[in-house]
Amino acid sequence: MSYEPLEQICLLIDAQSTNQVPMPVKISDSKPGSRSKSPSPGVRLRTAIAAERPLQLVGVIHAYAAILAEKTGFKAIYLSGAGVANASMGIPDIGLTTLEDVLVDVRRITRATKLPLLVDADTAWENPKKTVREMIHAGAAGIHIEDQVAAKRCGHLPGKKLVSAPAMVARIKAATAGKTEPGFVIMARTDAAAVEGLDRAIERACIYRDAGANMIFAEALTELSQYRKLAEAVEIPVLANITEFGKTPLFTAQELASAGVALALYPLSAFRAMNAAALNVYRAIRSQGTQKGLVGEMQTRAELYEFLNYQ
Repeated sequence: MSYEPLEQICLLIDAQSTNQVPMPVKISDSKPGSRSKSPSPGVRLRTAIAAERPLQLVGVIHAYAAILAEKTGFKAIYLSGAGVANASMGIPDIGLTTLEDVLVDVRRITRATKLPLLVDADTAWENPKKTVREMIHAGAAGIHIEDQVAAKRCGHLPGKKLVSAPAMVARIKAATAGKTEPGFVIMARTDAAAVEGLDRAIERACIYRDAGANMIFAEALTELSQYRKLAEAVEIPVLANITEFGKTPLFTAQELASAGVALALYPLSAFRAMNAAALNVYRAIRSQGTQKGLVGEMQTRAELYEFLNYQ
């Protein structure tokens, strides 16, 4: 199977969202005069989407988790806003984290792996242009911004409130204006399906595409037919959030591919498993006075060093 050159993949995806003819713009991370022409993180993300459908994005909560994901064979990774709030800050995901809180984790993760990183940017902290510029500088491949009000709620909880479509369009346009790297991905998330219904969610998604969004994230859909209808309407890559304990069933990658989904997201799967394992260890040590019975379930020191390339 052959694919378009990296810069053409990037331009063709953008052209779909703006109805423009792609122009011959070269996309590269290389500095002026440099012989190195490695593709930017955004272009690497777009290339991964072209090569794997749906592209499986696994959530990583820190740099070591990113290394584990890369060694396992994933082609892209994700940093969840809830993950930053819960794991790094010890607070619920209700819009309390700042841009800098998220950037701290972004920088650590992108230094540890070459995998392209998609970042949850919530509502872009009232400054989408700055958010995009800072994310590019930190090494992210793209962000998604959502159409909830600033005091947001988890996408799978009731009581969500949305901004108007024009207000979200303003966010998208400001984010696009902040792009200093043409390949950087601006993904628009809509929570409208649970608030206004599927048809309105699709209508909003099309408006966001026309405003410059490169990809669409429709939260809390419940049927494959809904994803299929959305993907056919927007004609740009669509992400499905396959999070546990939410409203969306745990569809398989094959099922999502049949519905035209381009990206399958597993934002906190490993984090939840880590938490359960850690709690089990803490309880055992506290109640039994020893961890002897759990050593067989632990990653060994040698295995840790192997993943860190340390001898």
